[in-house]
Amino acid sequence: MLESTRYTFSKAERLTHKTLIGELFTHGKSFVVYPFRIVWLQTSRQNTPNAQVAISVSKRCFKPAPKRNLLKRRIREIYRTQKEVFYNSIEQKDTQISFMIVYLPRTILSTAEMKPKLQQALQRITKEYEKACSNAKESPTANHDSSH
Repeated sequence: MLESTRYTFSKAERLTHKTLIGELFTHGKSFVVYPFRIVWLQTSRQNTPNAQVAISVSKRCFKPAPKRNLLKRRIREIYRTQKEVFYNSIEQKDTQISFMIVYLPRTILSTAEMKPKLQQALQRITKEYEKACSNAKESPTANHDSSH
């Protein structure tokens, strides 16, 4: 995979479609690895990379746009340099995942503080995917209450 060894972050890897983002928040699963909330959803879109990502920083917490942009740039840079291992694990599962990284704190953290947490979050996405797949295989009615 030549593109990932060059540490690129192409337009195709960005999650930009509003309906997909809406679907992500209505049907997706989420978890928190502070300072990030990850909302993810398995997708089955052809001609797209194995993972598409969007990054969000709250306007309520950071009113000036330059502060939000600084945080998004830092998160994007960390993701760009750390995605190769994540992509390899997704390719082994033969799936596609769309996810959003939501920045939670009300303070600006340094890149060094965010990097290990984002690495941990990317590893957890594959674990959550495996868990969701195993739950779906075990019980197709796992989400239904049968005690009525």
